[in-house]
Amino acid sequence: MSGSALTGSAAPVRTGCVVVFYRPDRACVERANRLASVHRVVVVDNSEERVTAEALGLSASIAYLSNGENLGIATALNQGVGRLIDEDFDSALLFDQDSSPSVELLQQLPLVLADHVARGERIALVGPAYDDARLGGVAPFVQFRYFKLRRIAPVGNTPIDVDFLITSGSCVNLRCWQEIGPMDDALFIDFVDLEWCARARHKGFRVLGVPWLTLTHELGDEPVQVLGRTYPMHSAVRHYYLFRNAVALMARGYIPCTWKSTELVKMPPRLLIYALLPPRNGVHLKMAFKGIWHALRGRAGRL
Repeated sequence: MSGSALTGSAAPVRTGCVVVFYRPDRACVERANRLASVHRVVVVDNSEERVTAEALGLSASIAYLSNGENLGIATALNQGVGRLIDEDFDSALLFDQDSSPSVELLQQLPLVLADHVARGERIALVGPAYDDARLGGVAPFVQFRYFKLRRIAPVGNTPIDVDFLITSGSCVNLRCWQEIGPMDDALFIDFVDLEWCARARHKGFRVLGVPWLTLTHELGDEPVQVLGRTYPMHSAVRHYYLFRNAVALMARGYIPCTWKSTELVKMPPRLLIYALLPPRNGVHLKMAFKGIWHALRGRAGRL
């Protein structure tokens, strides 16, 4: 498959998909194969064991890149995007291995992006709202404000300027990829999407939420209830990356001070919620503080 030529109010665009695998099961492979019936698909596999596309059962139309080790989400996305750029695609839909987008999303998101680009607007990426039933349904879009987040309900038929979008389900404008730069490999996993969006906005590009499209997506492990509110839970290792990368990003000048102020307010209760409540809470607390310490020492990349 050479790619999908989508037409709408904008000129035809060529859109591909990047899917990141890590120890995929059969359902992950089947989802990737379904994507391949709509767009060109590049699968980047961060699993430790090298296998072939045929052994996994991937469609012959899928480009399969096996890393043989976990290089992190940022590096895997960069590899997949680089492959689509080499094949002269205009945009890239990015997905986790458990994402199951609708055909409507696959077709409309690239058209929304192309329409705005055709009007001369500097758009870095567009993305849907995400729906996590465990966390209360469709999540609002977010704009950064001092010491808090402004949450905007995903309603209406007009794209909404936002400060960041989660990676899965977003559609990246590949024509501005070189100017903005790739995802930050040093972050490895957490805050990769936020950092790239902040860098894009710092360079004068817009990030748009598309309120009429949604993607079912689960954040983290099984959520926990605290004082009547639901919070996503993560493993102790993920807490290491969350706290390390949050502290590391606070030292970067292009990261908005509004976000930094909010993180400073949220960090102490996060330590309590995410480090003290889970089983083996001492391990979570230790890894969170280890992440903070490594950030202060300038350590990055894989733990």
